[in-house]
Amino acid sequence: MTPEDLTARHLKLISEADVLIGGKRLLDHFNASQAKKKPIGRNIDDVINYVKHQMKRKQIVVLASGDPMFFGIGKRIAQALGPQNILIYPNISTVSAAFARIQEPWGDVRVISLHGKQNEQLLYRALNKENRIAVYTDPKKNPSWLAARLLNKEFVNFKMCVLEQIGSASERMNWYTLREAAARTFTEPNLVVLKRSPIETDQTKNIQLGAPDGWYDHQEGLITKAEVRAITLSKLRLSTHHILWDLGSGSGSLAIEASLFVKKGKILAVEKNPQRIEQIKNNKKRFGVKNIKVIHDIAPGGLAKLPQPDRIFIGGGGKHLKDIIKAAVEYLKPQGIIVINTVLIPNLNVGITTLNQHRFETNVIQVQINYSQEMPWAERLEAQNPVWIIVGVRNAEVEFQEN
Repeated sequence: MTPEDLTARHLKLISEADVLIGGKRLLDHFNASQAKKKPIGRNIDDVINYVKHQMKRKQIVVLASGDPMFFGIGKRIAQALGPQNILIYPNISTVSAAFARIQEPWGDVRVISLHGKQNEQLLYRALNKENRIAVYTDPKKNPSWLAARLLNKEFVNFKMCVLEQIGSASERMNWYTLREAAARTFTEPNLVVLKRSPIETDQTKNIQLGAPDGWYDHQEGLITKAEVRAITLSKLRLSTHHILWDLGSGSGSLAIEASLFVKKGKILAVEKNPQRIEQIKNNKKRFGVKNIKVIHDIAPGGLAKLPQPDRIFIGGGGKHLKDIIKAAVEYLKPQGIIVINTVLIPNLNVGITTLNQHRFETNVIQVQINYSQEMPWAERLEAQNPVWIIVGVRNAEVEFQEN
């Protein structure tokens, strides 16, 4: 906020104030004012207590950047003094100003504040789901610290725009790779915009089993998670010459890592969503995988055109899971294996029942992943949604006897 951003109404209120409260940077804009100046320090409670004692006798104006109810001090003051005792006059929020500077709409942007908050895990979850995130920083959790943390957590496919001292004469804005940002020092205050981008070149060559989710181009967290991916691939028991169908491929992460085992065979990634088709192609190119064929179709349609599979993985299906299984198993080779991942309770029963009806030997594994989450002085574990992995092995001897 600068005086140039303020309306006539704002300026009138400030000129009539007996006391001006705010950060030193904001108070410096009004040195000519005769009002008493009270800087906001680290202890907000001291400021609130001061206002409580003075508000009946004096007109107090609290200066806050942008919109005080948007990750600002307004919420704290309203809670302490009661909303009936305050008036709020918002202005341009830092996020709206930032996206005006970079000339991009921000209706779908996730906004997270690290300013004095333990919101790191919230940020990491957002990075798995969102393509653009605005982050309020603070002097400790600054852009260089944030970039280093993201590199450490292997969220390498983001670039960072740092907007320093927005609205001031010293305003500066620039885009950086995470490595560039981690090595720089930035002036306060600042805001960070994280934008998903192609993965950095030195990370594109090596496929790894259970690679970090952030290595893949994916939509809003629609990706088989790293740990589940590794377990699922172990249950598929892939060999070098196998043909694998990946039905409901999503981002193609499982198909990509399956190529570690299917060296000379083929992987067919079938996906109905056009956007995810592009993501599979991007990931295929990113990791240099040659033996994945991407097919835009809605299962079970189009399966008859595909080469007969040794293995089938179903990562989606939803309410159509039964029909997909019934169609898919008709093409599976003798002693083939089909693996289904689901988080839906009804589909657990559908998967087991349908495979049993087709004389498959079935086994179910429940995977419950817990991730450590930092707390002020220790760590705790945060549970993720449980995933059921249904494994069906075709019994060729039984089928031969029945036929």
